[in-house]
Amino acid sequence: MNNIQIEELINNCENELQPLFKEIETNAFINQKKVLDAFKNNKIALRHFSPTTGYGYGDEGRDVLKKVYSNIFGCESSIVSPNIVSGTHALTLALFGILRPNDNFLSITGKPYDTLTDVINGENIGSLKDFNINFNYVDLNKGKFDFIKISEKVKKYNPKIIYIQRSRGYEWRDALTISEIKEVCDYLKQINYDGCIMVDNCYGEFIETLEPTNIGVDIIAGSLIKNMGGGLAQTGGYISGKTKYISLIENRLTSPSIGGEVGSYAFTYQYLFQGLFLAPHIVMQALKSSLLFGSVFNKLGYSTSPDINKIPGDIIRAIKFNDKNKLIEFINNIQQNSPIDSFVKVEPWDMPGYKHQVIMAAGCFVQGASIELSADAPIVEPFIGYLQGGLTYEHCKIALYEILYKF
Repeated sequence: MNNIQIEELINNCENELQPLFKEIETNAFINQKKVLDAFKNNKIALRHFSPTTGYGYGDEGRDVLKKVYSNIFGCESSIVSPNIVSGTHALTLALFGILRPNDNFLSITGKPYDTLTDVINGENIGSLKDFNINFNYVDLNKGKFDFIKISEKVKKYNPKIIYIQRSRGYEWRDALTISEIKEVCDYLKQINYDGCIMVDNCYGEFIETLEPTNIGVDIIAGSLIKNMGGGLAQTGGYISGKTKYISLIENRLTSPSIGGEVGSYAFTYQYLFQGLFLAPHIVMQALKSSLLFGSVFNKLGYSTSPDINKIPGDIIRAIKFNDKNKLIEFINNIQQNSPIDSFVKVEPWDMPGYKHQVIMAAGCFVQGASIELSADAPIVEPFIGYLQGGLTYEHCKIALYEILYKF
């Protein structure tokens, strides 16, 4: 494609997307006010950015950051810690904190994301299976909850935790909406389920104006180098929800004798606070970028998910290439249009926690930060690329322009 064709294509797509862009901007405004109110209500001050060492007794930054998260998520309690290294780690902490030997654990969105496979079923590595914790799952039915099978499994196994993965992972399905999660929470109450409903909230924060904890979910968990960190958090994760569960998880994070009373951070909490403050705006940038990529690639004849006629349920855009070389070329084009390591050629590799080789473009300021423009894919048919993030819509638009020029 030449420059004129590319500009015309992108401009046409932007014009068609304006109604959705307006809706995304409205949601971002509501979420920004929610975050600002949480900062004001908790009287955030410069002293809360100060580092601590050792045990971290009296660490005001740690303690008030938990309260800010709880306010934003409308829940009782939170853990927010730089010692949580990833979303997988946050989810693992929650599972091991709540579950006990011989308990049952049920996923109602199919098998969880690849990196949890060994957490659940690994042999002699400290997995849930090693502690005699039993796992079962119910597949989604065409991307929707299968209420009949959920009821059957709940009655059969009486699971202590029912697990929901909000985002798509490496699947060709839409991320779950808040209304869909509410519907299944209401249904579980109708069938008298009284255990813990847990949501993997990664990639879904600030997409809508409500979060899972607002509509009946007991525990949510996620990573700070995704949506909640706003591109500034350099590490960390969070777990939010009911105090009775958070207290158990704190015991797993540290030890049963000290729980959440300790934990220092010898750097500064500034970027965790500042990134959180920016997060609603950054998520808006990523959502607009996702829609633009989806619209453009649809017009070029590629199948993309989610549907470009509605706001995505997370920040991930899936593009089906049906060609291994085309997929690898796309991922490399993202890398070449990144601010960091743009000169690097990326190749498929045996990435820890995944069953297929994975190729990943991550020219990010924070390593692996998928709130920044990035893309990855398992090398398996039908060769789907998963695009996420974008700190600025302008950067994503520039990258798209360059990709089209080469395609």
